[in-house]
Amino acid sequence: MLSKEIQLEVNKGAMLPLMEEFYTIQGEGFHTGTAAYFIRIGGCDVGCHWCDVKESWNADVHPPTNIDVIVNNAASYANTVVVTGGEPLTWDMTLLTQELKNKNLKVHIETSGAYRLSGNWDWICLSPKKNKLPTKDVYDNAHELKVIIYNKHDFIFAEEQAELVNDNAILFLQPEWSKKEEMTPLIVEYVMNNPKWRVSLQTHKYLNIP
Repeated sequence: MLSKEIQLEVNKGAMLPLMEEFYTIQGEGFHTGTAAYFIRIGGCDVGCHWCDVKESWNADVHPPTNIDVIVNNAASYANTVVVTGGEPLTWDMTLLTQELKNKNLKVHIETSGAYRLSGNWDWICLSPKKNKLPTKDVYDNAHELKVIIYNKHDFIFAEEQAELVNDNAILFLQPEWSKKEEMTPLIVEYVMNNPKWRVSLQTHKYLNIP
């Protein structure tokens, strides 16, 4: 149980439940292959059955960390920071992104879009989930739509999401890792027949890096 003082700091985004942070290569989507410092924030109630970081779901097991510590760690490694989760928009991202920007860092987010958009972002990667759809402000501001393909019905979901996202968003289809052998050929064929889409792969898993 958090003290009242710490809970207030968490509520305003001055402290966040930090699960992990690490410097690596972005493995997915538009910025694949580029160096970035990842900040993984705990807490998510979207509940994807194939999530590969289920340990991030319970925010209570990840200690509230002062954002000054998070920002200083990030600034010592990289000029691009990716905030991910969990679902980072569970929390108010305004102060974190402000402080990262004060360090002249480029700030990206990976989100399901299930909560209202907060924070000042250079790049918003929206990866929507069927069981808790994105809010309109995330659809309207996303730079990238990345739909995970677990089964054939997900192609229908992808097209539904493409209709809702803004016209400038770059569209990606990505095989769910455990189904990659089955789904990747279908994605390749689909993109060749529907070239508004691009293929995204989890290249960091092929490279065996975080």
